[in-house]
Amino acid sequence: MGILVKDLNFTYPGAKQEVVKGINFEVERGEIFSLLGPSGAGKSTVQKILFGLLKGYSGTVRVLGRDMSRSKPDFYEKIGVAYEVPNLYERFTALENLRFFASLYAGLTRDPHDLLERVGLEDAANTRVGAFSKGMKVRLNFIRAILHDPEIVFLDEPTSGLDPSSTRRLKDILLEEKQKGKTIFLSTHDMFAAEAISDRVAFMVYGFIKLVDSPRNLKIEWGEKKVRVECRLKKDLLSQEFPVEGIGENPAFLSLIRENPVETIHTQEATLEDIFIRLTGRELK
Repeated sequence: MGILVKDLNFTYPGAKQEVVKGINFEVERGEIFSLLGPSGAGKSTVQKILFGLLKGYSGTVRVLGRDMSRSKPDFYEKIGVAYEVPNLYERFTALENLRFFASLYAGLTRDPHDLLERVGLEDAANTRVGAFSKGMKVRLNFIRAILHDPEIVFLDEPTSGLDPSSTRRLKDILLEEKQKGKTIFLSTHDMFAAEAISDRVAFMVYGFIKLVDSPRNLKIEWGEKKVRVECRLKKDLLSQEFPVEGIGENPAFLSLIRENPVETIHTQEATLEDIFIRLTGRELK
C-alpha cells in the first residue's frame, strides 16, 4: 500500500472548525490518484499531513508503510513534493537550483540537463530563476520534485500557470513515472488534467470526501446513455440524440447516418466537473 488514510480529522491550532473531517481513502503503489475540490476544500491540508508537514491530527495516516505521526528525516529521501507556489532560489540559475537540491539527498539523483530538456527549459539552464515566467518556474519546480527519483510524488495544482504544450509534457512525464511503479498524488481543481491521467479521483468539499472512483466509471455512471449525431443537410446542421441501447438496430439512427454526411458523433457521458457539481453543489474553482 502506498498511502492509507483512515478516520482523518484535523483542526488548525486556534481554529474552531475542523478543516478535515473524518476522511478515508487508500492509494495503491504505482497509482495516479487525484484529490479534486475547490479552493478551501482541505486538499492542501491533506497533502501536508501525508508528507509530514502537519502533525496533531487524529486518525491513521500511513505512507509507504510508515506512521506519519512518527515520521523520520530519511522518509524525505523517498518522496518528492511540489507546491502550487514554486519554492526556488531566484538568484540561482535553473541548473544551480537543481544541483543544490540534488546535494541534499544521500542517494543518486537524475541528470539535471536531461530533466530540463524534458520540460523545455534546456535553453534556460543558465538563466537566473528570477527572470523566469510563472510557467517556467512551475516546470522547474516540478522536475525538482522528481530529481531524486522518489517513490511517491506529491503535486499541488501542478498545471497552474502552464500553457497546453507544457501541460502535455508534464502529463507525459507523470505517465512515464507511473509505468516505473511510482505513486503520484495530485491535489487540484483542474478536472481536465485529473481526468486525463488519473487512475482514480476523490471529490473533496468542506473537509469531507464525497466519492472515490475512476474517471471512466464516474462518467459512465453519471452520464446520459445517449448518442448525439450531427449531420450536414445542405447549409443546415441537424443534431439528433438516440439511446445507446440497441443503437445498432435503431432504424432512425441507421437511416440518418446512411443518408447524410456525419460531422460528429458522441456519447453523452458527463465530465468530472459536471459530476462534481451535481454531487456537491460546488464548482471546481
